Amino acid sequence: MAEDHVPCDSNDHASNMKGANDSLVVCFGEMLIDFVPTVAGVSLAEAPAFKKAPGGAPANVAVGISRLGGSSAFMGKLGDDEFGYMLSDILKQNNVDNSGVRFDSTARTALAFVTLKDEGEREFLFFRHPSADMLLRESELDINLLEQARIFHYGSISLISEPCRSSQFAAMRIAKKSGSILSYDPNLRVALWPSAEAAREGIMSIWDQADVIKISEEEITFLTGCDDPNDDKVVLNKLFHPNLKLLIVTEGSKGCRYYTKEFKGRVPGVKVKPVDTTGAGDAFVGGMLSNLASNLNLFEDEKLLREALLFANACGAVTVTERGAIPALPTKDAVLKLLGKVPAR
Repeated sequence: MAEDHVPCDSNDHASNMKGANDSLVVCFGEMLIDFVPTVAGVSLAEAPAFKKAPGGAPANVAVGISRLGGSSAFMGKLGDDEFGYMLSDILKQNNVDNSGVRFDSTARTALAFVTLKDEGEREFLFFRHPSADMLLRESELDINLLEQARIFHYGSISLISEPCRSSQFAAMRIAKKSGSILSYDPNLRVALWPSAEAAREGIMSIWDQADVIKISEEEITFLTGCDDPNDDKVVLNKLFHPNLKLLIVTEGSKGCRYYTKEFKGRVPGVKVKPVDTTGAGDAFVGGMLSNLASNLNLFEDEKLLREALLFANACGAVTVTERGAIPALPTKDAVLKLLGKVPAR
């Protein structure tokens, strides 16, 4: 539908109007409480206890960027409850601008119970019926914050229901008009959508608006219906679009692949012993966007892009060595140490 689309004029020149030192990344969407079992490899019913941890992909990315020394803000809605104010405080404690956070008195902060299976892989049980993040209205958007964004980052979970869906479209439109790079991580959670088909349609409805897209191998299979997510032809023919500057496919511990109009390739992963993969993809995105925000030339320079993606892979690797998402996100020193690049003190 026409109203679903953000104008395609990229306004590349507008990014030059932002301050030379302005590398703000604004992350839009959900923030919630993850309840993680205290032991791995058990079902929710078998878990002896749960540890609460702040989560939600866009919020994880915002904290990830800040922890790496970058500039970030989070925009979304929380419940007017203990958990909501706790999450807002966590943003503040992690030097994330929370001026775009709103509170809803009619709905609770979202909760997710996350089971950790063998190898740290996850299953989710969500409590969002509805949750506050789904109720953000367009009138509650902080337009000034959006206009300051060098990069505007978002997912697809906010597209599932109104009024948040229309709010995301409006936020994308404002950011694009003011010259922001649009960054999209679909972060597929089929269980939250009415159906698999609704998820596919919803995720693809804004596909051609993004400048940067990060997807996983399983998301390629889900979105394209193809069996082989490693087939470059599938990725380029079905997922690369004319406005796209960078498409990244994450491959877990194996690393990632990258595609631009000029070049494509693969960057190997950094080997660690996984404990919990929660937040690894978000840590990767945070690592990539923190580099991109300070140097938009990454799109054109393959050597710089590969360095940035190796750094992003290491961000994900550090994160899987601890439980939870936000608590496990790394500092720049921790990433450089893993890469063997920490200067002698």
